[in-house]
Amino acid sequence: MRFLLVEDNHQLAQAVCDRLTLDGHVVDRAEDLATADDFIATTEYDLILLDIMLPDGDGRDFLQKHRAARHPTPVIVLTARSEVSDRVGVLDLGADDYIVKPFDFSELEARCRAVLRRQSGGASNVQIFGDVSFDALACTLTVADQQIRLRNRELRLFEIFIGAPDQVFSKSKLVDRLFSYDADVTENAIEVYVGRLRRHLRGARAQIVTVRGLGYRLSLT
Repeated sequence: MRFLLVEDNHQLAQAVCDRLTLDGHVVDRAEDLATADDFIATTEYDLILLDIMLPDGDGRDFLQKHRAARHPTPVIVLTARSEVSDRVGVLDLGADDYIVKPFDFSELEARCRAVLRRQSGGASNVQIFGDVSFDALACTLTVADQQIRLRNRELRLFEIFIGAPDQVFSKSKLVDRLFSYDADVTENAIEVYVGRLRRHLRGARAQIVTVRGLGYRLSLT
């Protein structure tokens, strides 16, 4: 998953980035709203983590503009304000959730998972497609009653596919979703991870299919 963190506190931002990166996510950080606007204009994100008090404005104005433009990306607000009226206010503006600073990183991770589950229409960590089941929290893929432990990149790549079955993803889009801007990778890396997932899916009806000239999709065969 690719996250955008809009936070001007360098120490907190670095800690959040480090924690989410360890989970296999890609995190872009914007220190102000102008930079956040630039990122959103060029990159598709799975989740936005948004601070309220920023050097060039109020995160609530950014949130309101984001929703008025009908951007579907879910937003979790990071706020130091614990009053009920403040929390209700950001939810009414279109936030999907909020977390009050200071927070425990395990709570942040749980709230991110919960929002992403709701976004995909699920209430459980386990997603089922055809004859395979996928548990992002346990990092496992179950094929024919065999549970397979996925490595970070395999996990995040399959998470993309199962989140939008039958949708075609180009190699360049997958690189963008899996790796940070400064990562020295090529589209060949996607071929490697797709190959690993295909070996895990051997014998299943759910397969990652090559769409010639376009990319890959997860389909039932």
